[in-house]
Amino acid sequence: MHVLDLRGPGQGHERWGQLCARSAGLEGPADVAAREVIAAVRERGDAAVAELTLRFEGRQLERFELTPHERAAACEAIPGELRHALDLAAANIRRFHATQLPHDTGLHDDDTHLVSRARPLRRVAVYAPGGTAAYPSSVLMTAIPAKVAGVAEVILFTPRPDPVVLLAAELAGVDRVFTVGGAQAIAAAALGTRQIPRVDKIVGPGNAYVTAAKRQVFGLVDIDGIAGPSEVLILADHSADPTLVAADLLAQAEHDVLACPIAVTDHPALVEPLRRALAEQLETLLRRDIAARALADHGAIVLVHDRDAMVAAANDYAPEHLELLVHDPRALLDRLHSAGAIFVGPCTPEAAGDYTAGPSHVLPTAGAARFASPLGVWDFIKHTSILELSAAALRAQADAIVRIARAEGLEAHARAALLRLR
Repeated sequence: MHVLDLRGPGQGHERWGQLCARSAGLEGPADVAAREVIAAVRERGDAAVAELTLRFEGRQLERFELTPHERAAACEAIPGELRHALDLAAANIRRFHATQLPHDTGLHDDDTHLVSRARPLRRVAVYAPGGTAAYPSSVLMTAIPAKVAGVAEVILFTPRPDPVVLLAAELAGVDRVFTVGGAQAIAAAALGTRQIPRVDKIVGPGNAYVTAAKRQVFGLVDIDGIAGPSEVLILADHSADPTLVAADLLAQAEHDVLACPIAVTDHPALVEPLRRALAEQLETLLRRDIAARALADHGAIVLVHDRDAMVAAANDYAPEHLELLVHDPRALLDRLHSAGAIFVGPCTPEAAGDYTAGPSHVLPTAGAARFASPLGVWDFIKHTSILELSAAALRAQADAIVRIARAEGLEAHARAALLRLR
């Protein structure tokens, strides 16, 4: 793991700048394949979905949707302890997101009624990867906020659905489950086919082809965002336990070889104990090869002068996950303005946010925390402006309407106001 010293001039600053300038990969080789898949589904619908699934996954799909009986039967295989854990997570996620429900706002007087009306989307697709990995937590973290928002129909797309994913779908209130995955699932959800209804929004993680397809169908439907590799930045001072810092860096590193685990400290004496703790914990990690590569390629221990410099580094990097393993962590909160989620103190591991704490773990990555927010109920709400003017209110605005319209060369706009005053 590289050590970058930002306390004076040197190459550390250049490398740190490169880390901060990372991107989610808005273009790539998957784009070409995704474009071809979308075109095929647009032209041939269900037949293309079946053919592409056979070509890419070796699966023969005669029908796309699981029946309620099939879903229920699969859930029966889940051990009670895991079921209880998912129940706890679902309850916490639902309780937190209930606090995000919006309400109508506006202005009302005798002559004017102006309203911003909040209403849920009608139909949403949740994507969950399948096959080599199962992510029930992602189903809970996406479908539950949608249901809390009042979305009438939530559809899960997942290839080779694992029983634990189907249980998560049941707990989240998912209405329908389709065993279709990849870019073809995204295309079908965005365009609609005979078997698959068109949705209003697509959310959830996926591989490069899924991400490329989501990006290309944006505009036909809404999407949650463009996800890059997962990342954590840990602020650690003299009070930090190097064992905990190492554990949390590795929890991020084991996701993927592209994961970004970074620690920023103003305490040089932390560096060697942290390196030792990383080496010791790596030895017994099942995914140690993946984690070791992520640490080597994208990880860093960053040395800075003081607490102010730690805050500045966090805001410059704008991490998906930001952990505060420092003395008096709450004192820093108001100064930290660019992070997807902030984990305060030694008893709040990022893993709690991944699974059970409550806020959705779908967060902005690749520096998007500078301008983007976590997934929430607000992602499944649309607002409509409602305007009602009395004759007196129109009369009061008419002169301004006419002058602005004519300044823009739009005479019909001006007349539309003037004719109403006769």
